[in-house]
Amino acid sequence: MSATADPAEDRSNPANRLGFQPGQVVQELGYDDDVDQDLREAVEDLTGTELVDEDYDDVADAVLMWFREDSEDGDLTDALVDAQEYLVEGGLVWLLSPKTGRTGHVEASDIAEAAQTAGLSQTSTVSVSKDWQAVRLATPKAANAKAGQR
Repeated sequence: MSATADPAEDRSNPANRLGFQPGQVVQELGYDDDVDQDLREAVEDLTGTELVDEDYDDVADAVLMWFREDSEDGDLTDALVDAQEYLVEGGLVWLLSPKTGRTGHVEASDIAEAAQTAGLSQTSTVSVSKDWQAVRLATPKAANAKAGQR
């Protein structure tokens, strides 16, 4: 086996597409039986750390938040505000929601509105599995840092 990663594997690994890096602490919120276990394992394999849950009380580099419409997940805006509580300055929130046509799908307009109200900027959407999509939400510091690099 080669010590270098296969470029095709890098593109196909959803954790790579989400930009996770070795050593990062990723807080997972909204875990339930329906989450994509392959994605969770890919994030842990890439970062080399286990996902931490909502009881984690130190700073995290990123948040992986599973959210479904009309479920016990509550209000999306409140959940996004809460997700930022222990997020390192410039960290990202990856909002995972069921794809269109799947139970619990969240409309793109609802995500955009909740993100804006929570003070986050929606930057991209990525398909991460057969059933889930991920929306990249940047904190104001992350959005400003990216704008300053142009």
